[in-house]
Amino acid sequence: MAEALPVFWYVIIAVLWLGYLALEGFDLGAGMLMQAWARDERRRRVLLNVIGPVWEGNEVWLITAIGAMFAAFPFWYASLLSTLYLPMLLLLLALILRAVSIEYRGKARTDRTRAVWTWCLALGSFTAAFVVGAFLALTTTGLPIDANGDRVGGPFAWLNGWAVLGGLAVVGFSIAQAWAFIGLKTDGAPRQAAARFLSRWTPVALVPLLVWAGAVLLRGDRPWTWALLAAGVAAAAGSVVAARRGREGLALAGLTLFLVAAWSAVMIVQFPVLQPSTVDPAFDLTAEIAASGPYTLGIMAVISLVFVPIVLAYSAWSYWVFRRRVRETHIPEPHAVEPV
Repeated sequence: MAEALPVFWYVIIAVLWLGYLALEGFDLGAGMLMQAWARDERRRRVLLNVIGPVWEGNEVWLITAIGAMFAAFPFWYASLLSTLYLPMLLLLLALILRAVSIEYRGKARTDRTRAVWTWCLALGSFTAAFVVGAFLALTTTGLPIDANGDRVGGPFAWLNGWAVLGGLAVVGFSIAQAWAFIGLKTDGAPRQAAARFLSRWTPVALVPLLVWAGAVLLRGDRPWTWALLAAGVAAAAGSVVAARRGREGLALAGLTLFLVAAWSAVMIVQFPVLQPSTVDPAFDLTAEIAASGPYTLGIMAVISLVFVPIVLAYSAWSYWVFRRRVRETHIPEPHAVEPV
């Protein structure tokens, strides 16, 4: 039983990261589209109304994933976050900027101030998506750590092509996921724009994620995971077909299944290594080395089995409550509130 607990928590952490990428992905993508696509205030407010009821809840997946890493694999947490201290600080600042801009742009009294907050939202969303992608890519491809899990090299020793590839992978997927969710949740011009993007640009948006997953699988020793990745590619192709037929729900499901397949294949190939070392494979952090004690893992397992279903049920309920489409005609004209 004790030997199974690290495996259980590895799966839980992988699922938490999967939930964050799938749900927060469309939030971050919608934030980027606030500046990249929406050219007038009414359309921008449509995008905000699409993500408004759920974006704060979606960020909980990130907090829970990192918290689970800290509790279940403290050595992994300490090594990873200390080595990636600068990008994690940048991620924190980007998330703060994004949250503040969502709240403050609606209170802006001038078009110029509102434009500033729109740019902050777009840049914060892009930065957060890129840094999360770099973080996860480096977790699966390796960091310069020694036998103690300490960084070897300067503060930018982590910055390499894998980090850029991972950043582009999450940015691309987030944009595609955002368009799929927008197509499902809106009508009129946003829905039509979503269909056009998904029909034409989905393969381009998903290429970095596919390359990242394929590179990790090439370095692994479980050839059957290629079948899992191939199933993900088939789901992505089905998403494109569904978008062309106006089946937005199936398009969103196809993209999500692509992510599930690619991420699952990567996590399966990776185990039992939690953090590869680019200095020496002998310095790799494994689940056996980095895990907490059996008692801690056991207590946490009981707690998670009780509360995780509750959280999932509440999240599903919130999406159900706000399931109806948003139309531009639903958005009232903006008005200024004069100070008393």
